[in-house]
Amino acid sequence: MRLVKIAIAAALSVITASSAAFAIDSSTSGGVLPLKAVVSAPAGATGVCAAYAWACAPGNSNKALGAAEMELISQINRKANTRIRPVGDMQQYHVAEKWTLPTARGGDCEDYALYKKKALIEAGISPDRLLLASVLDRQGGSHAVLVLRADGADLVLDNLRGTIKRWDQTGYTFLRMQDPRNPQRWVATMAGGIFRGAGS
Repeated sequence: MRLVKIAIAAALSVITASSAAFAIDSSTSGGVLPLKAVVSAPAGATGVCAAYAWACAPGNSNKALGAAEMELISQINRKANTRIRPVGDMQQYHVAEKWTLPTARGGDCEDYALYKKKALIEAGISPDRLLLASVLDRQGGSHAVLVLRADGADLVLDNLRGTIKRWDQTGYTFLRMQDPRNPQRWVATMAGGIFRGAGS
């Protein structure tokens, strides 16, 4: 619980400090996550854009996702979840957080998310539909997922479950994610989970 309070306090302090200058759009539209203010990237993610240009590339998602695209997305999600072994950053790199692609040994949650984003971009999905996100899981632990900005709904590709769910059906607390209009920056979301029923 202490870690949850620390994570929330840190996120809130960044948002409070920057919201006046960088207010974006605090409203939600159906199943889409709210975009509240520009914030710093999560710990370990600051070098992602420099390491992987595709991870922060803009896109043009003017083409709707059809049944074939959604089946392809599901296949790539399942493939990643079954083929990548879960290995923590401390065990693999001896650091608390390192956002990178999985190695032959495996990877942790953000590595799964990066792998899926890369594979989906290579499969033809527009990069601005594929947003890395920082969340708290149901137990209040730090977690990362890939958000698919589908037509009218944000769907979550998660290494902890096989099915793709809408963000507000995961039980997660969404803290921040890449800005779909400029994936090189991150925006606060502060929605779902512990924020449910509190104007999220």
